[in-house]
Parts: sequence; structure tokens; C-alpha cells
Amino acid sequence: MANITRILAVFLIALAVLLGIFAWSISRRPPAPVPQIVQGQPSFPVVVATRDLPAGKPIEADALTLRMAPSRGAGEFADATALVGRVPLVAIAANTPLAEANLTTGLADAVAPGERAIAVRVDEGNAVGNRVRPGNFVDVFFMLKRDMSAGPGADAEVDATQARLLLSRVRVLSFGDATLPGTSDAADAAANAANAPRSTGARTAVLAVRTADIDALTLAEGAGRLVLALRNPADTDTAEPFAIAPLLASIRMPNNGANRAAAGLSLEALAGSHSARAAHTTPALPPLPAMPAVRAPRVQAASNDLELIRGARRENVAY
Repeated sequence: MANITRILAVFLIALAVLLGIFAWSISRRPPAPVPQIVQGQPSFPVVVATRDLPAGKPIEADALTLRMAPSRGAGEFADATALVGRVPLVAIAANTPLAEANLTTGLADAVAPGERAIAVRVDEGNAVGNRVRPGNFVDVFFMLKRDMSAGPGADAEVDATQARLLLSRVRVLSFGDATLPGTSDAADAAANAANAPRSTGARTAVLAVRTADIDALTLAEGAGRLVLALRNPADTDTAEPFAIAPLLASIRMPNNGANRAAAGLSLEALAGSHSARAAHTTPALPPLPAMPAVRAPRVQAASNDLELIRGARRENVAY
């Protein structure tokens, strides 16, 4: 038993010596080199221009590319997809990284070609209780009042107090301090955070209006009162252009939906006056064109007379 214990002790001592030698040899080896990041080594994708980009012209897809750079500057982009169609504020040279500060921002990017952004006055009474939000679609109604200051004998500029639909399905770009996402400046970002705009006391609404409709909208706002009617974005019912005719002249058109609203309503018609009822009557058909007179053949009554012709003389002889 003593021999076994002695042998086991020698074995453990030898193992400890070997482990000590192995540990010493490892400690003598030089440490493995740690890879260091070399300054200037490309490691970030950055969008750069492949050619000169003029100011004011939308950027095309083939004018952009991705290149690796040591770092990405403030406002520079890592994805070129979102930059297609953006407009540079200044000319950008080829091989230059694109930055947000060099591109247009704000409502101008939200206005479609052929449209213009125009502001109209609003209040709680004509803007659905200030519940209109950017991105909504509205119908614009207007009311014109008769000019009674000129006197009963003078010609009033407005024929009669009237209301009608002016513009159908107009997109709201901003309402009060609230704007469409991605169109506000950095100073307005806090006001529009969490989709909680400060529109309680809104005084203006910016609408995207076709260029051809701006004259009518400006004239209607200056001469009367505008009303914004909120509509479902899935509702595509709009008034046909021909329906916006002189007041009550469109009674020959389909009398429903937006066409009926565009036809308008006068105060006299609403009150049921005699003149308004006469205006609502079906227009008389135009007279038929005159036809050439056709003489009917003369039919002689039967008689017992015999007509004798002697040269130029005619005689009737009874028989």
C-alpha cells in the first residue's frame, strides 16, 4: 500500500512539473498581433454623383452610384433609391457625395407636376371643426353674396347669393402647423412629432391645386367664403368639368352627386321664390324649323254635270 502511494505521488509531481514547463513555454511566446484599423480604409457606403448635376433638375437613377468611404458625413446618404427625383438646390459636381443640405426640402417636393401649393384662410367653422389633417382630401365649396350696397336699380356684380362646389378631391399639404411627413424643416420636427400637430388654432390650409384652377379659387376666396368638406380618400366621385356652368344652367345635366353640387343653388331657389321656380322649370323646346307649304290635291265633289270643251270655251251641261 505504501508503494502505491509513493508511485502516485511521484506521478503527480511529474505531471505538475510538465504543466509548469508548458505554461512557461507559452508565456515566452510573443503575443499575436492585433489587427488595427488603418485610417483612410473605405468602410462606409456613400452616394455620389456619377456626373455633373445641374440645379433645379430632378436627379435620374443613372446619375447616382455607391462608393466606399472612410466615413459618412452629416446629411450624406447610404441608399440612392430615395434620391431619385430629388432636385438639387445648387449644381453638384461629379464624384461629389450628395447631402441633404444640397437638395430641396419642404412642401415643394410634395407638389405634383401640374399642381401648385396655395394657402387659403380657414377657421373652425369652415374646416370641419379643425379636424382636417395633412394628406386628407377635401372638396372646396364657396358662397358668394349679392352686392346690396349698389341699390335696387343698379347691376350687382353677383347675380344672386349662391353656393356651389368649386373644386373636387383636393389634397391638403399642410394645415396650421402640421405638414406632410418628410416635408417639415428641422425647426418644425418637434411640433409634428408623433403625428400630433398643433392645429387647434389653424388659420391657413395649404392645398395642392391644379394650375388652371388657381384663378377660380383666388377669386372665390376674395369675393365670398370658402368651406372645406372632408371626404373619404377612397371616394373618387368628382364633378365633370362641363358641370361647372353658370348658375342653374346645368339642370339639363345629371342631377346627382358632384355634378349636382357643381350646378349650384341660389338663395331664391332655396326660399322657393317665383323667379327661382321659373328658373328651375324645364326649358322650352326650340321651335321647329319652318317647312315649305305643300298644297293638298283638290278633290272635286261628285256631280251630274258634264263639262264640254269647245275651243277655248268650257261649258257645264247637266244631264
